[in-house]
Amino acid sequence: MRAIIPVAGVGSRLRPHTYTLPKVLLNVAGKPILGHILDELVNQNITECTIITGYMRELVEEYVTKNYDLKCEFVQQNELHGLGHALWLARQSFGTEPMLVILGDTIFQVDLNAVMHSEHSSLGVKEVEDPRRFGVVELTAQNFIERLVEKPEQPKTNLALVGLYYIKKPQLLASCLEHIVNNNIRTRGEYQLTDALQMMIDRGERFTTFNVEGWHDCGKPETLLSTNRYLLDRKTTTRPFADSIIIPPVYIAPTATIQRSVIGPYATIAAHSVVTNSIVRDSIISDYAVLDQSMLDKSIVGNNAQVKGNFRRINVGDSSEVDFSTQ
Repeated sequence: MRAIIPVAGVGSRLRPHTYTLPKVLLNVAGKPILGHILDELVNQNITECTIITGYMRELVEEYVTKNYDLKCEFVQQNELHGLGHALWLARQSFGTEPMLVILGDTIFQVDLNAVMHSEHSSLGVKEVEDPRRFGVVELTAQNFIERLVEKPEQPKTNLALVGLYYIKKPQLLASCLEHIVNNNIRTRGEYQLTDALQMMIDRGERFTTFNVEGWHDCGKPETLLSTNRYLLDRKTTTRPFADSIIIPPVYIAPTATIQRSVIGPYATIAAHSVVTNSIVRDSIISDYAVLDQSMLDKSIVGNNAQVKGNFRRINVGDSSEVDFSTQ
């Protein structure tokens, strides 16, 4: 089975971090967002994937090829005209066997094995409080999908699409995407995947849904931190430090240095970072960052950044230096 993963977005809501890294390579619970997704594919014995890149594509390609033994094809999306446009660009990689489409800015916990043995195409959904922000699913009495609506003003249900799509007939999807792009059919100014899926339904394809309770958005600083908490609750990785206190759950990379500090709960201390004389909780300290004499809560410190001072809530991008210490 092949997985299609669109990761071309700029990630403007995660600036300043995405000035120097694509969103999918931001660290959460000790690993890039994309790494969590690819790990799940490997666990499900999915060995082929198409990754649709755009912003800083070289970094994405380097990360995947260096860290994963996957048969991976990279397709470049130079202009961002929507998710439907991204998949249309990748249509040549669609085979005749069923495939998965997985959005690259979400981390999910779901039994993919059950999904992949479904008799019908099936879309991952979750009940949400405000479905106006999502593509929304309307069901028939027999629980087949009748209608898909992208960000409706007056949603009829609260079942939102969460970025997992199991497609039994990829060539039919390719045909519908081709029709949408060739006829310039846009919704909210973009070529929408939901419009192509609706066209598949109108042409007779039957879609069911599957619930995705473990769905975690990584598109904003606050949701990145909440996803970090969720993942650390399920797997804490640490080791003892003679002069420091570690309060699980945490992730502390084997190459990180901790001295005279209190770490946790819900702290990620990434590779080669150095934390001294500090308290860090509910925060992500990224690769090669340096933290000294600081107290951080609900904060994100980017790669190679340096922070010195006292209690703050901060969001510091890569290669920055922040000094709160008094002179």
